[in-house]
Parts: sequence; structure tokens; C-alpha cells
Amino acid sequence: MKHYLLALALAAVIPSAAVADKQGMPAKAASKDIIDTALSDPQFSTLVEAIKTAGLVDTLKGKGPFTVFAPTNEAFAKIPPEQLKALLADKKKLTAVLTYHVVPGKVMAADVMKMKTVKTAEGSTAKVEAGKDGVRVDGAKVIAPDVQASNGVIHVIDTVMMP
Repeated sequence: MKHYLLALALAAVIPSAAVADKQGMPAKAASKDIIDTALSDPQFSTLVEAIKTAGLVDTLKGKGPFTVFAPTNEAFAKIPPEQLKALLADKKKLTAVLTYHVVPGKVMAADVMKMKTVKTAEGSTAKVEAGKDGVRVDGAKVIAPDVQASNGVIHVIDTVMMP
């Protein structure tokens, strides 16, 4: 019951391509892939810059499906500027950090809430915690789940996760 209520609470604050339009008709499926969805939202400009720097654009524009735990610009701002600059300059480490935010397959919020861990594309396992204050993945709070993309789903998070 508590998971159901949490899913309802999360769904109430999420922009989703799967909701009905004003006439009650189902909305069209998402037409933008993960990269184009991120590009269309200014809160992801640092993430997009990092993805470009790591050379992961083509991968995340691929068929997928992918689940991306996407840190906002505010999440990246929590990293001290000199550390962020060093991370962006180290392609190998940056790639590891970014692929730690990707889970192969399309994992919706309702599914994430039932999990204890998720296996990331980087190869590590991230811990999942669902509670009355929401869902956290490796300590990062999901602030907007189930943002639909044509090749997967984005869950917006408030902290950059480190493998």
C-alpha cells in the first residue's frame, strides 16, 4: 500500500508523455530520444555537455531502451568547481560516472520502487531505497520520475552519483 501511495504522489508531480490530453485522449508516445529530451530542457545543460564530452551522444540516441537517472544542473553544482572541471577533463572517469547513471532497459518508477538495487551500464550496482520521502538511487533523490523518451525513460535526480 505504501508503495502504491508513493507512486501516486510521484506521478502527481511528473511531466509525462503518457498522460491524457485535455480531452481525455491518451497523449502521443514520446517522439524525442533521451538526448533530444535532455537538450530540450535547460536544467540538463551540464549533463548534455558531459555526455558530449564523453562521446556518449550516439549511444544514448541509439535504439535502447535505456533508463537514465539524470542529474540536473543544480546536482552538478554540488560538485566543487575544481573537481567538476577535473571530471570533465578525464574522459575515462567521466564515462564511468555517466554510465553509472544508465540502466539497460526501460525501468519505470513503479518498478524502481520495488527494487533494492539496479545494475548500471558502468557495471556496478546502485542501491535503491523507497520510503515516505520518495525514492533514492545511490543517495540521489528522484525528483521527477518517468519522463518519457522514444528510446527509454529519464528519472530526474538531485545529486550526481559516483561509482
